[in-house]
Amino acid sequence: MGYLRKSSNMKLKFGIYFLLISALFIHSDFNTAKPEKSKKNHSEGIHWISFEEAVKLNAKAPRKIYIDVFTNWCGWCKRMDQTSFEDPKIIQEMNTEYYAVKFNAETHDSIAFDKHVFTYLPQYKANELALALLHGEMAYPTTVILDQDTKILSRIPGYLGPDALQEILNYFGKNNHLKLTWNQYLKSLGHDTLSRKN
Repeated sequence: MGYLRKSSNMKLKFGIYFLLISALFIHSDFNTAKPEKSKKNHSEGIHWISFEEAVKLNAKAPRKIYIDVFTNWCGWCKRMDQTSFEDPKIIQEMNTEYYAVKFNAETHDSIAFDKHVFTYLPQYKANELALALLHGEMAYPTTVILDQDTKILSRIPGYLGPDALQEILNYFGKNNHLKLTWNQYLKSLGHDTLSRKN
C-alpha cells in the first residue's frame, strides 16, 4: 500500500512538473515567436482583379488585359504563382501596363460580358468564358492577352518562367506587336525561340 501511495504521488508530481515545463515552453514560444509576415504586401504584388472589374476599368482608362486562366488542381499554375508572379520585374510590368486577372476556368460564378452571361457548363467542367477565351483548348495555365477593345491578341498555353513571361508582357504591353512579328521581336532580343522554363 505504501509503495502504491508513493508511486502515485511520484506520478502526480511528475505530471504537474511536466505540465509546468510544457506551459513554460508554450509561453516561451508565444513570447519569442515573431508574427509571421505575409510573403507580399498587397501593394507590392500583382494587383489581381476580377474579369468584370478589368473590363470596367478598361472602359475608363484603356490598357491591355492579362488573364491567367488556371484551375485549383493545376500544379504548373501554382508554380507560376510561386515563381513568375512573384518576380519583381513581372510585378512592375503587370501593374503598369496591364489589368491583371486571375480567372479560375472552373468557376461556378456567372460573368456578364458583352451582352452575354457566361455560366458554368457541367458537361465541360468549365465556365463558358474559359471555353471562349481558350477557344475550347482547355490547357492550364494559359496566358490570354486582350487589347484595349477586349479582343484576344494572344493565348499561350503552358507554364511560363519569369524571363519568358516578361518577353510576352513587353511585346504586347509596349505595343511591339504593332511594329514587329513575334520572331522579329525575339531576334531583336537576341533569341531564336521563346524559352518557357527560364
